Amino acid sequence: MSANYDVVIVGGGIAGLSLASALAGKCSVALVEAEQTLAYHTSARSARQLIPSYGPPAVQELTLRTLELIAAQDAGRPEPVLTPRSFMLIGDDAAVREQASGHMRPITHAEALALCPALLPDSFAAAGLDTGSFACNAPLLLEDHRRRAEAGGVDIITGARVHSAQRLGSGWELGAGQEGFQTAVVVNAAGAWADELAVLSGVEKVQLQPYRRTAAIVDVEHPLPESCPMVAAADDSFYFRRDGEQVLISPSEHEPSGPEDAQPHPGDVEALIARLNTLTTFGIRGVRTAWTGLRTEAADGVPVVGFDAEAPGFFWLAGQGGYGFQTSSGIAELAADLILAGQGPSAVPGGAQAAGPASRTAEALAATRWSIRR
Repeated sequence: MSANYDVVIVGGGIAGLSLASALAGKCSVALVEAEQTLAYHTSARSARQLIPSYGPPAVQELTLRTLELIAAQDAGRPEPVLTPRSFMLIGDDAAVREQASGHMRPITHAEALALCPALLPDSFAAAGLDTGSFACNAPLLLEDHRRRAEAGGVDIITGARVHSAQRLGSGWELGAGQEGFQTAVVVNAAGAWADELAVLSGVEKVQLQPYRRTAAIVDVEHPLPESCPMVAAADDSFYFRRDGEQVLISPSEHEPSGPEDAQPHPGDVEALIARLNTLTTFGIRGVRTAWTGLRTEAADGVPVVGFDAEAPGFFWLAGQGGYGFQTSSGIAELAADLILAGQGPSAVPGGAQAAGPASRTAEALAATRWSIRR
């Protein structure tokens, strides 16, 4: 016997959990996660920084809306999710100018050194600063979404990998683990496995590509001051930030991967340590822990959000790339509105359109602007 729900969300990372939280109490929802724990893959391996100047314009707008929504909820929390932490871009003049956006202002070389005294003076020529950036307590945000979802009646099932999915009349029938589901809407929040879920469901892929991104927590002789911003190279070759008495570092690699439980390549972290020890006064002594996550992206870097143009009731919530946490609440707000409004573009207030394989880019942008500017 299959259980009946209005919506079944496939994927228990930040995308799926934030949507479950947004839909809770408004319709019947189940969330199914293949792993035994929620947020096992990329969502557990976040840099934990929300940066309004990071990403294409649609992502930056969604980031600003996400910050508004989380800040409003922080007002009622005993411990906030967001803590101010600036973001600083360094490099040569041309690279910094190219990467800086309207949310970032140029600062002098001396100002950059004052903000991050660990940088050696000859390690960069120019810098930009985004003071609207925030550190994000990712575990707290994930737990808050889970708690809100369950309080609103969402059923969360872990250890339930989807093994079958097919159209059934006006809805869908799914098999996940030992469970069966019938639902009007299937939400594809499967991260690096999103295209695989589409194929399993008989839906055309949107050519999403997972990319590796490695990070490590390292012990240092000279810890960063608490006020130090997160620092990134404008050529995307590294970033680092304070992590208590340690430092989080990343080589910022963008290496294609298949969907998998990614692990660091031997030598990648060690090569970055050698480089950072020539650019900073950290004095890195050893690696506390290291991990690799997958950032799954569409070709244009725009998140894939909306009903599929050719598969009624199949909703894409994928392709957030490296912007998952910083766009999560804004995207969940948009996705919940689209789902609750109905299964087609004509039902969406303000004329927003669904984002299917054929029309995803322009229409996702239009839907994004509607959600934020309404």
